[in-house]
Amino acid sequence: MATKHLGWAAALWMAGASTAHAGEAHFVASEVTVDGHRYAFQVFVPHGWSADRAWPVVLFLHGSGERGHDNQAQLRQGLPPWLKAHGDDFPAVVVAPQAPENTVWSGEVERAAMAALKQSIEAYHGDRTRLYVTGLSMGGYGAWQLAVDHPGLFAAAVVICGGIRSLDDMPELKVYGVPDGVDPFAWVANRVKPMPTWIFHGAIDDQVPPDESRGMNKALLKVGDPVRYTEFPGVGHGSWVPAYDTSELWPWVFSHRTGAAG
Repeated sequence: MATKHLGWAAALWMAGASTAHAGEAHFVASEVTVDGHRYAFQVFVPHGWSADRAWPVVLFLHGSGERGHDNQAQLRQGLPPWLKAHGDDFPAVVVAPQAPENTVWSGEVERAAMAALKQSIEAYHGDRTRLYVTGLSMGGYGAWQLAVDHPGLFAAAVVICGGIRSLDDMPELKVYGVPDGVDPFAWVANRVKPMPTWIFHGAIDDQVPPDESRGMNKALLKVGDPVRYTEFPGVGHGSWVPAYDTSELWPWVFSHRTGAAG
C-alpha cells in the first residue's frame, strides 16, 4: 500500500505556510510511493490558502493523451488550464495525479491517485465532507471507477466524455468489477448512488460514444440519483472545454457535502 512521501516542493512550501496566506494561486509538484513505485502529481493551491480553515478538495483525472512521467502533461487539458485562466477565485485545492504510459485509472494507478488525494487532504487541510472527483475521457472512466470503489467518499462527481464499457480501440479502458451478464450501467448506478453527478458529453464525439454517458444518465435517473446531464450539440471529444466553462458547474459542485467526519 501507499507510503507517505511529501514531495520536497510541497514540504518546502508548507514550512512557511502555517502562519500566513499562500499568496497567489499556484501549482505545487509532489509525489507518493505505492507498492514501491513512485507516482508524481500536482496540487493546485488556491489564492489565499491558509491552514486556519478546512478546504474543499477536487481530484482531477486526466485523459489518455496526458499519460507519462513528467508531472506536467496532466496540466495540458481540462481543469488545470481552466484554473490557470480562471482560478484566482477558485475556492478549493485540486489534486492532479499523472498516470504512467499504457495504464488506466484502475489497480495500482487508482491506488496512487487515492494516495495523492489522502496526502493532499492532510497537507492542505482538506475538508473530508467536501471531496469531489472529476475526469475527462480516460479520466471520466476513472471517475466512475473511483466512485464505484469508494462509495460515499465523494460529495459529487463531474464526469466528462467518459464511459463504462470498453472501447474497440482501447479494450483495457472500462470500469472494472462489473459482473458478467449484468447491465453495466445499472450496476454502476446502484453503487455510486446517491452521489450527485453532472455528466457532460459532446453529441458528435467519435472517440467515446455519447451512448456511454446517455446510458449512465438513464441508469442514474432510474435509481433516483440526483444526476444532471449536458450534451453539447456539434461538439466532439473535447467537450471538457465547454463543460468546465459552464458557469453553474462549480457552485453546484460545492453545494454538496457528505456526512463524513473530519
